[in-house]
Amino acid sequence: MEMLLLALYALIIWLIFFKFRCLPWTPRAQAIVFTIPVVGLATLILLLNVYAPSSADVRVIKPVVPIVSQVRGRVISVDVAPNQLVRKGSILFSVDPTPYRLKVDELEAQLVAAQSQIAQLQAQLQSAQGQSDAVAARLALAQRRATEIQALESQGAADRFSLEQAQATLLQTRAELQAAQATVAQTRALLNGKVRGQPYQIAEVSAQLADARWDLQQTVVRAPADGYAINLQLRPGSFVGSLPISPVLSFVENQQQVIALYQQNELYAVQAGNRAEFTLRTLPGRIIHAHVRSIVWAQSQGQLLAGGAIPSTGLQDPGGDRFAVRLDIDARDQGLFLAAGAVGDGAIYTDGFEALHLVRMVLLRISAKLNYLVLKLH
Repeated sequence: MEMLLLALYALIIWLIFFKFRCLPWTPRAQAIVFTIPVVGLATLILLLNVYAPSSADVRVIKPVVPIVSQVRGRVISVDVAPNQLVRKGSILFSVDPTPYRLKVDELEAQLVAAQSQIAQLQAQLQSAQGQSDAVAARLALAQRRATEIQALESQGAADRFSLEQAQATLLQTRAELQAAQATVAQTRALLNGKVRGQPYQIAEVSAQLADARWDLQQTVVRAPADGYAINLQLRPGSFVGSLPISPVLSFVENQQQVIALYQQNELYAVQAGNRAEFTLRTLPGRIIHAHVRSIVWAQSQGQLLAGGAIPSTGLQDPGGDRFAVRLDIDARDQGLFLAAGAVGDGAIYTDGFEALHLVRMVLLRISAKLNYLVLKLH
């Protein structure tokens, strides 16, 4: 754009001073002619960089999810093709479910046995309670009989042997009642031990069964979101394990984030909601419309890691003085496919000096057209 303005200015000077000779070409005129473009272009560039700042480092970032199997086993099928769109919930691959299905069957049988055990304990409780009631009735009868015989013996109407026999029967019946009551208490204790409203025998097996069923479900690995399986080397017959440090594939989500990196002193006029445009080298000639969502007011230069070393302030990482501006794509361009890692140029249009925005728009569109050029010699 600057070259076009200079060319137009040179054409006007040529027409005025040389073609039509409207003014004489004097030293004073020469000084004015050469001063105007220098001052004008310097002023234009300074204002552009503040009120319509540009970035030559616009990046498309997409979340990458390392897919790790939750269970160990042999892969029996891979149901996704590399670099093809996969919808959320679609099957990526499956692990042999046989050992996990057998575990579920085993625990289901144990659950039935635990439920049967509870039913037996309930029946035993009823039986023990009935036996305790019967012994209690016998005890009352033995107590009354022993009292009557003792009264008769004191009057000489009963012999001493009958009294001793009644008292022995009373003691035996009391012992039987204590044993029956102990059986009732023990059986009731087994039934009263509960976890979340269930007897602990059933709750324990139910928890193990739920865990086994969850493992069985994890033998089928599904896509966490819409996206693409990248660098898919997994094949049927491979063995996978639940190790977070060894993902079996990388899944690139279709959700995208666009950031533009700016020098720190270029952003003091930028605000959230400002209009923005950018172009990518993967889409030559295309201008993508967006707006500023936020400025990420943080970067690595502002962080000190805990440690014994004294912080260094001498060396600076390349590009460490830049901040990222997050851009949200407007609705009219939401359907565009943007490759993860695509780079390009962009511009933000602030609320001041709107007349300069046209200049930046022209420059950005020229940059978009230049993306058609493939500049290499082989």
